[in-house]
Formats: sequence, structure tokens, C-alpha cells
Amino acid sequence: MPRLFLALIMLCLPFGAIAENLQIPLGEQGAATVALPQHGESQRSVLERFGLADEEHRAVGSPPISRWDYREFSVYFEYDHVINSVRHHQPRTSYPAKEQP
Repeated sequence: MPRLFLALIMLCLPFGAIAENLQIPLGEQGAATVALPQHGESQRSVLERFGLADEEHRAVGSPPISRWDYREFSVYFEYDHVINSVRHHQPRTSYPAKEQP
């Protein structure tokens, strides 16, 4: 039994040496120049400052949580007050469109 355990450990050791680290810049999402709605702000206030949302998702759950999607960010509401605002990811590099023959 100890030999089997030792053999398994010896087989698994090389796998740790080939691991890679991924770096994802989550803090650099979206344009920092966009002022987001603040926690506690009312739906009416958000509507007055930013206009109609591109898409409004109906409330779900208890307490009811709804979401308004704008071009650059989304706003989450509990009842009719902001609980969070999130910038949408904006890719830094653009890839050229494939040329069609």
C-alpha cells in the first residue's frame, strides 16, 4: 500500500511544473470616465441622469432584483433603489474583420 501511494505521488509531481499563470485585468474594465449610479440612488434619479435603458430586465426573487442595461454599464435595483452598478468589459484590442472573397 505505501508503495502504491508513493508511486502515485511520483506520477503527479511533473504536472505541477508545467502549470501557467493567467492574468486577467478585471479592474480595468470599461471607460473610467463614465459616472455610474451610486448605491441608494432611486430609479427615477437614474432615469433622469442617464435616460431610458437599452434593455430592462424584470424583477426576480425576493426581495425583487431588477437590472437596467445601458451601452457601457448595467444597474441593479432592489425594489426601486440602486444596489450596484457594473461597467461592461471593453476589449482593448480589436481584431481585423476577415476579408470575404
